Amino acid sequence: MPKKSQEATQHLRVGVAGCAGRMGSTIAEMLRSGAFPDMVLAGGSILKGDAAPENMFVTMDPADLFARSDAVIDFTTPEAGRTHAMLAIQGHKVLVVGTSGLSADDEDVLSTAAGEARVVYAPNMSLGVNLLFALAQRAAAVLGPDWDAEILDVHHAGKVDAPSATSYALAQAVADGRQQFPPRLTLVRKGRTGAREAGSIGFAVQRGGDVVAENAVTFFGTGERLELVHRACDRAIFARGALAAARWAAGQPPGLYSMTDVLGL
Repeated sequence: MPKKSQEATQHLRVGVAGCAGRMGSTIAEMLRSGAFPDMVLAGGSILKGDAAPENMFVTMDPADLFARSDAVIDFTTPEAGRTHAMLAIQGHKVLVVGTSGLSADDEDVLSTAAGEARVVYAPNMSLGVNLLFALAQRAAAVLGPDWDAEILDVHHAGKVDAPSATSYALAQAVADGRQQFPPRLTLVRKGRTGAREAGSIGFAVQRGGDVVAENAVTFFGTGERLELVHRACDRAIFARGALAAARWAAGQPPGLYSMTDVLGL
């Protein structure tokens, strides 16, 4: 097994891909604030048409960002993420990916990158949501498929994908608890759908206002129901999780990791 990296954990140079976006700007500001004293902001990259933040190194060429960073945190687009994965391979970097809407092919690219780089990929970086996944899996295992499961996905009006990657991961946790492979998902209900398919996992999606995020799973039994809910009130929870993931991954051998690994859940 490869030895763990001995790269310095003090003053880890962190680059922020997509530093003009909601998450990118939050991460950059957190690094500037000194909340993570063992890390420094190496700079950020922007996409075409983005306004460049002030008082930091900013480039439109992600290769420049990777060259000056030990770790790069990516909350951009699936297309940009492919380029970032290849750059992480070349520099044996830490790459933390929180981009939503990745396809199976995109995930394969990350798996390939993990042969040379330390990659943390998670649909959600918060401690609470990852604990929600674990609780949902345990509940599904205990309750079994006779209890109907429904996922609620609530995000702000600017969210570009639906259902979110977090809600898909929550459904996967339920399916794993039931040992249901692959999961049977009902993403849309319209018209005369007939009775609910036994064992299926349904979705309800809401988009509006400035809601950060709410993710929930409800298990419906006979005469009772169980609800597990996580509400994100501040985007900073995802930034803290991403930075904690970068710190943790800097001490690991190359591989593909999740927040479950980072948090030891």
